Amino acid sequence: MPFRLLRCTWLLALLGLALPSLAATAPHPFDAHYHLEVSGWPDVDIHHRLTQEAGHWQSEMRASLPGANGHEWGRFRLDDGRVHSLHYAAGYSLLGIRRSYSLEDADLAPLPDRQSALVALARRATEDDQGRLRYRDHRGREERLDYRVLERQPMTLPAGRFEAVRVALTEPDDDDRRLVIAFDAQRPGLLLGLDYYRDGERKSRLTLTRLDGD
Repeated sequence: MPFRLLRCTWLLALLGLALPSLAATAPHPFDAHYHLEVSGWPDVDIHHRLTQEAGHWQSEMRASLPGANGHEWGRFRLDDGRVHSLHYAAGYSLLGIRRSYSLEDADLAPLPDRQSALVALARRATEDDQGRLRYRDHRGREERLDYRVLERQPMTLPAGRFEAVRVALTEPDDDDRRLVIAFDAQRPGLLLGLDYYRDGERKSRLTLTRLDGD
């Protein structure tokens, strides 16, 4: 499985924006488990945690399957209701071949990394119906996505019942690929579900299966 596919499937959720958060819901620690189904590839389970430490937050995702694994995490703080990224790190391993990435505060400013921006996007979606997202990928390059809120309504999953916000994301001037994410409105950054479409066909689906320590 090439690294490009690993990034596009295991870590499809690692997206975000550099926009003010207004009076959105404050972050809340969580420990979540997801199941990801990818067309033509083995399913994979993903572990996602948001924790609070002295003066900052940390969002981390890990995934593995035989012969391959990947992880990434982002550290951020809230400055006047705005997400400010402090550090980002990621690593991938495939059949003994390893890749690692790291971004410091100076590499990120003024945009957030993918993990920190996931929290910012979830907070923003509770207030605004649409906008353009700007964030930095694992190499520090600026990426842009347009987002649009599809609906806000309760969602029932095996892990419980949640107040969900469904958001569609597309690349500017290119709607052949579309990402639809369901966030928990009460826990910014917690994914309830995710569907990735290309040329009108769903290629992968992620589902929240367990929420620990709630």
